[in-house]
Amino acid sequence: MAMIDLHCHILPNVDDGAGNMETSLAMAKEAVTQGITHILCTPHHNNGRYENSKATVIPAVALLQAELDKQQIELTLFEGQEVRITGDLLQEIKDDRILFTDLSNTYLLIELPTMDIPAYTEELFFELRTQGKVPVIVHPERNAKFREDPNRLLSYLEMGCLAQLTAPSLVGTFGKSIQKTAQEMVDHNLVQMVASDAHGVNKRRFHLQEAYERIENEKAELMQQVAKDVINGDEVSYPSPEKVKKKKFGLF
Repeated sequence: MAMIDLHCHILPNVDDGAGNMETSLAMAKEAVTQGITHILCTPHHNNGRYENSKATVIPAVALLQAELDKQQIELTLFEGQEVRITGDLLQEIKDDRILFTDLSNTYLLIELPTMDIPAYTEELFFELRTQGKVPVIVHPERNAKFREDPNRLLSYLEMGCLAQLTAPSLVGTFGKSIQKTAQEMVDHNLVQMVASDAHGVNKRRFHLQEAYERIENEKAELMQQVAKDVINGDEVSYPSPEKVKKKKFGLF
């Protein structure tokens, strides 16, 4: 079965991911040992440090794919972006600077700031949904507001948005608190897919296979199907999200 990684910083020398072609190739080899067959290349775009518009990402992916083919590394790359939320997003889509996960321009990976959810998020997402586009919120388990209260995701999911968990969060790479939130989000169907968000072979590795092993079989299969649907631009089917019940703290 094809294993798709929907979120990966494998392109050389474009952001804080692979620093050079050598690292990109090492990452590709590691991906293959994980059982990954397809990677959506998602360099940071508009996060204040990096700009990787559609016009620059497409040739960069083609170049890396040519190198993989030459080295006979069995991995298929797709063009994408990890788009930081900004007030200019709708204009950037109009200006054809944004890459979606799929060729029909339905799904796009959107990153929120680490500490906050901007006030205009709901309005922007609503506008995207009106246009038939589906925001995919990346690594919500690492956002301070969603960690404080995972149920904050519910209003976005009810609107038809999706959320993507990062594999290393689930296996404990970012510490116990993020791991606990990640597990809660999986258990309550608040995330519909998992991806590596890999940045290298020494730092921020894939952990995708390991994450899938931690998720109950049936759910792991559903998540793999969601990844495939998101790449193909097909409709996604996943169990309804459930509210996380907060435990009341007593004295004992």
